[in-house]
Amino acid sequence: MKTVIVCVSVSHGNTRRVADTMAEVLGAKVVSPEEADPAELAAADLVGFGSGVFYGRLHAHLTDFVKALPAGRGRAFVFSTSGLPEPPPAPYARPLIRLLKGRGFTVEGRFSCRAFDTWALFKLVGGVNKRRPDGADLAAARAFAERLRDGRAAGA
Repeated sequence: MKTVIVCVSVSHGNTRRVADTMAEVLGAKVVSPEEADPAELAAADLVGFGSGVFYGRLHAHLTDFVKALPAGRGRAFVFSTSGLPEPPPAPYARPLIRLLKGRGFTVEGRFSCRAFDTWALFKLVGGVNKRRPDGADLAAARAFAERLRDGRAAGA
């Protein structure tokens, strides 16, 4: 199965660590939106899209990249890292999932975990979640990727 993961990880490398963990399981290539080749994505069996959360949203570079993709079809998944837990009525990934579905993707699932964050007030106390993503978070990312690989992921 050919898999590509498009990842924006700008602050502490948290999201890249999760992407690399998933890539090991999926045999995937991890690229930034600037490095991604739309033709390669169209030829992939599965495409992952992930970023850290900024002001309650996934990174604008990622959403702008998805908006610019040609309409097509394919399997996708979404993942994110954040300092705060996702609010249940409005998951951080929901707008990107809607956008991907509008571009013709079938979204196979989503994954999120907490991560080190030094945004605004958190910086005054040295940040929150200083040791995350930790081993348990990366094990959960690995298990999520295994479910994707084996076709057992729950839809988003």
